[in-house]
Amino acid sequence: MGTKREENGQPAQESSEELARGAEGVSGIALDDMDAAILHFLERQGRATNYEVGEAVGLSASAASRRIQALEAAGAIRGYRALVDDRLLGKRTTVYIRVTLERQSAAVLTAFEAAVRRSKGITSCHLMAGQYDYMLVVRVADIDDYGRLHRNELSRLPGVIRLETSFALRDVLDGKKG
Repeated sequence: MGTKREENGQPAQESSEELARGAEGVSGIALDDMDAAILHFLERQGRATNYEVGEAVGLSASAASRRIQALEAAGAIRGYRALVDDRLLGKRTTVYIRVTLERQSAAVLTAFEAAVRRSKGITSCHLMAGQYDYMLVVRVADIDDYGRLHRNELSRLPGVIRLETSFALRDVLDGKKG
């Protein structure tokens, strides 16, 4: 998503559509170093103003705004959310669940993934290569809370023949850098 230059060397005004097009890179979105810097900053400071983003990456607020709008239009920014400290909600334990399905047919995968999306207790789900089909991550208050989740949701997931569970002793880095 490079910046166009007019004949006098000044940046030209680019529309969000023009910025969103460009040479296709990963996922069909071409990102330059400035776009990467903006995305990196917004990952850490999602509520930053356009002025703050611009200051952080060396752009004016209006140029930062145009870039952010283009990144949103291109799907590079999928949304904004609050990172909530699960411990304040009483969920102090991270649980990793390795899932083995009865088979990897499209119907079984689709049914499993639809059920996971409906689940209120599953934090994340990843289709895996290797020994297991999926890796689930949940946050629970304690072992009894996990027992309820297992009984009411996990044991009812379609196509599952095996669940292997591991409990984290301590979260060192959980992707919620702030």
